[in-house]
Amino acid sequence: MATPQNPRPLAGLTRPQGLDTNTDIGGMADPDNGLIDRRIFSDEEIYRQEMRRIFARSWLFIAHEDQFQKPGDFFQTYMGEDPVIASMNKKREIRVLLNNCRHRGARVCRADHGRTKNFTCTYHGWTYDLDGELVNLPGKDDYDPSFNPSDWGLVTAPRVESYKGLIFANWDENAEPLEDALGDLTWYLDAFLDRDPEGTCVVGGVTKWVLEGNWKLAAEQFATDWYHVNMSHASALMVMSPSGKGPKKAIAERTGKQFTSDSGHGAGFPVHPKNRFDAQPVHEYYDYEFLRDRLSPEQVTGPMTNGHGNVFPNFSYLPVNGSIRVWHPKGPNKIEVWAWTVLDKSMPEDVKKAQRLYNLRTFGPSGIFEQDDGENWSEVQANAHAFMIQGTALNYQMGMGTEKHNAGFPGTTSELYSDAAGRGFYRRWKELMNTPAWHEN
Repeated sequence: MATPQNPRPLAGLTRPQGLDTNTDIGGMADPDNGLIDRRIFSDEEIYRQEMRRIFARSWLFIAHEDQFQKPGDFFQTYMGEDPVIASMNKKREIRVLLNNCRHRGARVCRADHGRTKNFTCTYHGWTYDLDGELVNLPGKDDYDPSFNPSDWGLVTAPRVESYKGLIFANWDENAEPLEDALGDLTWYLDAFLDRDPEGTCVVGGVTKWVLEGNWKLAAEQFATDWYHVNMSHASALMVMSPSGKGPKKAIAERTGKQFTSDSGHGAGFPVHPKNRFDAQPVHEYYDYEFLRDRLSPEQVTGPMTNGHGNVFPNFSYLPVNGSIRVWHPKGPNKIEVWAWTVLDKSMPEDVKKAQRLYNLRTFGPSGIFEQDDGENWSEVQANAHAFMIQGTALNYQMGMGTEKHNAGFPGTTSELYSDAAGRGFYRRWKELMNTPAWHEN
């Protein structure tokens, strides 16, 4: 699938006046000493600054290529809080269009997904094609002869790129290429996305739910936190254990790696001497010897079969479940979660069904693990505005000093039980929050 490097530029984009006063983050995030100020999870001004300086210039996940089969296919989503439409044009290129009519600002598409020839605003009837060009408007003759419809197309993301079936977009036309931005994380992503020469596909559509909590709480956990599994998921592990007791000791003593990146990405995974998928039909399906040749022994015994990861800022994945998700920010205290089940295209239908059901049972909206995580984040957020609590630093010091380069594992890694990737996440967060973005220059 072709994705354009430089679609039509951000036509008509103006910089809001009086809305761009930025807060010096300063000591609010001190990842070098493993300390984080609680205010970054609840302060409205900090949240608004995140929209300007993080989400307006980062590569953000849009959709999976499998969601676009024919010209006219579209999918409605968000980049930060901005509603956007991803559409396949007649050249089979993916465009990402700001879902906002240039006339009075209503959305021009209200359906979640589908197939169409044009997007028409239901307010006054301005109509845009699959590339976002204004192609029709009622009463055009009533406008001045100097009115040029080509000046009033939908604002279009200038950068749209894919990696192994995952489509990302960026509002910064001078952003580094997506693959460069992912860096060493591509090796860890490949263990999930490149098992099958045919690639991956989406099954079961997109599930959505709302949680109380700040988006960073979810993103950082998927980047760095294996530490919570033994405590938070104890009851779920008991339910899944044949003995009914749960493998708590085995999990507590499990060894593995945690990848951390200067770009804020993170991933963690146990290293299994024997390959393991929790859904037995999936485990029985894979030819591990073939995969050791296609990937590497380290990928197959590590990030392929278990673990977690996060592409900074807000795209997360779980290889063992085939789960990918976006943490859409909805203010400092709320997250809207969108989740997909992504599986190898060559999987037989019965194996795909087993993995899809396993994903729903564990990390679907009512999944036994997902419920634990959502409860934790809402508990953390519930009192984040309290006076004394806001003045109390949070500890991210686990594993400090253990970061190093390990043979067979690209980039910098730490021990499995570590806050290293969390520190990397907030180091990148702080860097972007204190640096003027493309629209401020």
